[in-house]
Amino acid sequence: MSLAASVVIVGAGPAGLLLGNILADHGVDCLILERHTREHIERRPRAGLIEHWAVRELTELGLADRLLAEGARHDSCEFRFLGRRNVSRYGDLAGGRAHYVYPQQELVKDMVAAYLKKGGQLRFSAPAVTIDGFHDRPRVTFEEAGVTRTARGEVVAGCDGFHGAARASVPPDAVTRYEHQHRDGWLAVLAAAPPSTEQIIYALHPDGFAGHMLRSPTVSRYYLQCPAGDASENWSDDRIWSELRRRLATSDDWTLRDGPILDKGVLDMRSWVGEPMRFGNLCLAGDAAHILTPAGAKGMNLALGDARELALGLLDRFHRGDDRRLLAYSETRLEAVWRAQEFSNWLLDLLHGTGDDAQPRPFADRLRRQAIGQITGGGARARAFAESYVG
Repeated sequence: MSLAASVVIVGAGPAGLLLGNILADHGVDCLILERHTREHIERRPRAGLIEHWAVRELTELGLADRLLAEGARHDSCEFRFLGRRNVSRYGDLAGGRAHYVYPQQELVKDMVAAYLKKGGQLRFSAPAVTIDGFHDRPRVTFEEAGVTRTARGEVVAGCDGFHGAARASVPPDAVTRYEHQHRDGWLAVLAAAPPSTEQIIYALHPDGFAGHMLRSPTVSRYYLQCPAGDASENWSDDRIWSELRRRLATSDDWTLRDGPILDKGVLDMRSWVGEPMRFGNLCLAGDAAHILTPAGAKGMNLALGDARELALGLLDRFHRGDDRRLLAYSETRLEAVWRAQEFSNWLLDLLHGTGDDAQPRPFADRLRRQAIGQITGGGARARAFAESYVG
């Protein structure tokens, strides 16, 4: 038996769930297909920095009660260079706007519960295999309990990530791909360690970047620049904490708190964009359409922005018979995507600061010192950084 809904959403990540909640709020029937179990998506660690506009949108939708109660508002970050602290008070420079630190899996948990409470259809352990019929009434073929099934919608939203069925179903000659593989990787570490800071730390060190990110009062995220293709097995717990202490060190009495490491892995540092993001009645959102490095924490926020714009276009179609916003979805979002890509890549270059031979260069370091001074000051460049960083 084939399932049917006005909109079939493939993937229950932040983009798919925000889209589903907005459509459900406005009486548009939709079906979400998720390859993993509910337990899996509500526990897997991901991003944790949510931009001001997204917090405002989630609040208006009634999806931010726990975020506002348990998340932490942040309006400054710190750059460390040569043992010195340089603080950007970007919130003040951006008109009082701020981030909230709230783990992505907790936001997913909130949105799953809200969507199901509204009576939304959500099938877990139901991986999509193929999507076809983009220019008519698209059909999603998926597996459920060992049985191959189909679902049809007037529109399909592909929110299932870079390796998902939505992106893979698009004919290769229908999309232009822009990709850059970065020379270095980042070891991402999640530890049961209370934060050693009240603000995110970006440390620029001759041996590579180190980052101290915030997640909760008892859990912290860290990053260490490492060779591309490095293996997490090469990084013992002792080596991780030793490198973090060395690269994050300051000339004052700051100390790093440690704790049991919960998860670690070397990230594939890649920037990727596929154009367009709409193929007839198949629209891609989030990682299915673009991949950013973690520098600047733009990935999840871009995915939420995709979902919001796609939802507004779909509401125009179903409630007003007006397709103009939906037809312009790709063009509208690609402007935001490339703006975020430019900022993320600029920040990554600043954090890494090495030449083609991967060796520190005194001239480049002097340039970095100048750049940090400007973006943590109060001038025009500091304001421009604040606007781009906070979203």
